[in-house]
Amino acid sequence: MSKLKQQTQFVKEIVLQHGFPIVGISKAEFMEEEARQLTAWLKQGAHGEMNWMENHFDKRVDPSRLVPGAKSVISLIYNYYSDVNMQEADFKVAMYALGKDYHNVIRKKLKTLVREMQESIGNFSGRVFVDSAPVMERDWAKRGGLGWIGKNTLLLNPKKGSYFFLAEIIIDVELEYDEVMQDHCGTCTRCIDACPTDALAENGYWLDASKCISYLTIEYRGKTIPKPLDSKMEGWIFGCDICQQVCPWNRFAVPHSDQRLAPNPDLLDMQKNDWIELTEEIFDTISQGSPLKRAKFDGIRRNILANKSVD
Repeated sequence: MSKLKQQTQFVKEIVLQHGFPIVGISKAEFMEEEARQLTAWLKQGAHGEMNWMENHFDKRVDPSRLVPGAKSVISLIYNYYSDVNMQEADFKVAMYALGKDYHNVIRKKLKTLVREMQESIGNFSGRVFVDSAPVMERDWAKRGGLGWIGKNTLLLNPKKGSYFFLAEIIIDVELEYDEVMQDHCGTCTRCIDACPTDALAENGYWLDASKCISYLTIEYRGKTIPKPLDSKMEGWIFGCDICQQVCPWNRFAVPHSDQRLAPNPDLLDMQKNDWIELTEEIFDTISQGSPLKRAKFDGIRRNILANKSVD
């Protein structure tokens, strides 16, 4: 067995041992096609008020700007699917945000992985990423053969669906690279048809984030949700899972086993009136160590009021 194949096999085996069910590896190179697509998307203002997406463009499309001499991008999937969901609740929180903040949970795993890789492969330069730097994670995951970017613009895997986090390790070590997976969305338009704000293009594969409920409830900083979108929130007060709930590929999703991502009982116990009467003190309690912190108390209150106004 060649050294290249041996190192690649070791990386894939150790990744699985640390709870990442699928790993894909791609060549670290300039992303020419993705750069054109991102430029067009930004020019159309589809990123809403997320002006930070215009920053560090060169780093988003060139991994060598993040890790000098980068040769490989290791893309990982980490399952967050839970059989506990808020689909029928009056006020709903996206499934990924029901437990602890995933950034900290996954980053610790990645750093341990890198240390163990260095012990076996030898010293190398590299960085780990969990939605925390200008990295086009879905595109790298696609390049690494982890799935295809579906009509809902999420990465879809034929065995895992889409209820998972993505993470990356960029290193200056050459490895064997995986093949890109074929698109399997076919003629299905369930995600497009189900989106209450028409955030997805008519044929899919393009998202107007300024209309997306996830954007409106988390990233948008206005004092009120813009009309007429405020009447189309369908109970979501942090994030939205609609396009995942209707996706046929998510019939293959299975519950995760990481207790750190288990739904917070205090959050699940919240009833309609509890949300309506939410105080900052209660918010601090139910959002401790949670992604909910990103929206802040005022943002959650705004989202609650937008949903309450259409009761």
